[in-house]
Amino acid sequence: MEVPQGKLFAIGGAEDKGVDLEKGEMIRNNLNFFELGILRRIVEEAGGNSVRIEVVTTASMIPNEVGENYLNAFGKIGCTDIGILPIRTRADAMNDEYIDRLKACNAIMFSGGNQLRLSATFGGTQFLEIALKRFHEEKNFVIAGTSAGAMAMSNTMIYEGNASTAHLKSEVKITTGLGFMDDVIFDSHFEKRGRFGRLAQAIASNPQAIGIGLGEDTGMLITEGNIMEAIGSGLVMIIDGHDIRHSNIADIPDGNPISVENIKVHFCEKGNGYIVSERKFIPDIKKYQDQKDSPSQMNLKVATG
Repeated sequence: MEVPQGKLFAIGGAEDKGVDLEKGEMIRNNLNFFELGILRRIVEEAGGNSVRIEVVTTASMIPNEVGENYLNAFGKIGCTDIGILPIRTRADAMNDEYIDRLKACNAIMFSGGNQLRLSATFGGTQFLEIALKRFHEEKNFVIAGTSAGAMAMSNTMIYEGNASTAHLKSEVKITTGLGFMDDVIFDSHFEKRGRFGRLAQAIASNPQAIGIGLGEDTGMLITEGNIMEAIGSGLVMIIDGHDIRHSNIADIPDGNPISVENIKVHFCEKGNGYIVSERKFIPDIKKYQDQKDSPSQMNLKVATG
């Protein structure tokens, strides 16, 4: 299987931008944003403050406000070469100017809003084909998404599901996402909006996939399409259905409560990791990566390869 060379940032929404979004005021002395913020990490992984980042506001119903917010947020950390791609329709996604800008940038970030707008707008377009090609072939190319932008990143995507009825069969709606990652399902605003039930039902229906519940101002940095690092200030919850034993989800009528046995759950804080292919929790992902890339390990690979 081809290993993606690019980096994927899936963010749970409400990532700290140094701004109180309800009041529209700058939060002063916010060290979490200026020193540890997710946006700063995106810039670093893309190559530093001189990189070109394009923000796609397609999912949002207030694209101008969202775009301006990201211009200000990235500017606060010294990254000023930011563009806004105001793509609203499939025709826009075929616009030569926007495609040229996609080809020239170092990173692309999908904003929050409605993830179904993303899949319906970009699915099957040249824009998405180019983004996927660059993600798979270019080592430092970054794809980032927050809230709806994160949920649309996987091949399997939740597009609807009320938390209060998510324990009932067929109350969680699934479709095809943008396809930057297989065998995972992302959910966002996970703790604040009580979405454990809907991600659990999505995994019960697709037990080959790993569920990734992203808290607010929290995310996963994914490299090689496989190695995850929890980032940000909150919690990432991993739901693994591989060892499910009893499940009634295929046999009951729509609207009935589901019954599932032996779902595994992992809680990840900043610095924890997860290996998707091995379904393995890693307490210290930096230590794991250092050991993986150490000369002794590389020599062992050569000797046994």
